[in-house]
Amino acid sequence: MKLKPFLQAFGLVAIIFTLLPFIAADYWWIRVFDFPHIQLTILTLVALMTYFIRFDLKRAEDYVFAAALGACFIFQLGKIYPYIPHGNYDLKEANMEADAVKMKFYIANVYQDNEKPGKLIQEIKNRDADVVLLMETNTRWMNDVSQAVANYPHRVEVPLDNTYGMLLYSKFPLKNEQVKYLVDDSIPSIHTILQLPDGKEVQLFCIHPTPPMPQENPSSTDRDAEMMLIAKSSKGNKLPVIVAGDFNDVAWSQSTTLFKDLSGLLDPRIGRGFYNTFSANSYIMRWPLDHFFASDEFRLITMELGKDIDSDHFPAYFEVQLEPEKAAEQTPEEPTQEQKQDAEEQIKEAREDKEKEKKE
Repeated sequence: MKLKPFLQAFGLVAIIFTLLPFIAADYWWIRVFDFPHIQLTILTLVALMTYFIRFDLKRAEDYVFAAALGACFIFQLGKIYPYIPHGNYDLKEANMEADAVKMKFYIANVYQDNEKPGKLIQEIKNRDADVVLLMETNTRWMNDVSQAVANYPHRVEVPLDNTYGMLLYSKFPLKNEQVKYLVDDSIPSIHTILQLPDGKEVQLFCIHPTPPMPQENPSSTDRDAEMMLIAKSSKGNKLPVIVAGDFNDVAWSQSTTLFKDLSGLLDPRIGRGFYNTFSANSYIMRWPLDHFFASDEFRLITMELGKDIDSDHFPAYFEVQLEPEKAAEQTPEEPTQEQKQDAEEQIKEAREDKEKEKKE
């Protein structure tokens, strides 16, 4: 194939991929196009530059094509721009001279079929976090890490064989520990309060909803509904809030953006970088799927990707400190009525689907 027809064919594909996520449907084959904005941004820019360098724009169709491809590039770039390092942080930096409680979190999707726990065990020991959250954990995994987490006296363990098991270990005392199945009776989430050394309390939500994939869930309905329910619980909470887990969704998607706006939580990635956690098995197809959101009482000390643990995810490490007196400096805008309505519709749709499944 000659270069020009190839570029035009690529441009048509890029346009289609750009427009698909605008369709108000939750089918997996539509929602999956929320993911590759980084890759599409780069490829679209290369195609556009190549088109200008190699060919003269002589006909109307050349101008139309270049304009359409340029519009795609601007849209794709706009989606990922907040996560390019530019210093305009959503969750602002901590004042290291402040006398404030620091909290260290280590989050890892271990990949249930991974039978090599050694690297994870070493990472847990090296990081020595205050809170450890492990996902895709069954009973074997719970037993494998038992010695590594022996110095974590407080825990909520939900080992499951369906790849949605969760293990939560904390050096902080836990209060009101609850395991909830918000949307699906096989997909748990952990809700608990962390009691800090100075007496303050922090609400922690740990989630791992299903991804919109044909082998997992044919639509994003369940994932989106769980995220919206957690967003509502976060927004209505009187305590400082942290939400952590594998969202099976990218940071810039419509669903995660709505979650962020509805919850009023802050994303430490914004202004700092992508910190892509999945897939650890690919250098090209990587996205930020494992998330850590915090309310405006928190400030960020550091965030890092963890070392390879023989999983398809990289772990993530976050250290924050509580500075409630500065909350007003980074308080986000209130969600709009339309956003609230969108969230309620997603929750309603998921519940109706579950009722229909029970009747069938």
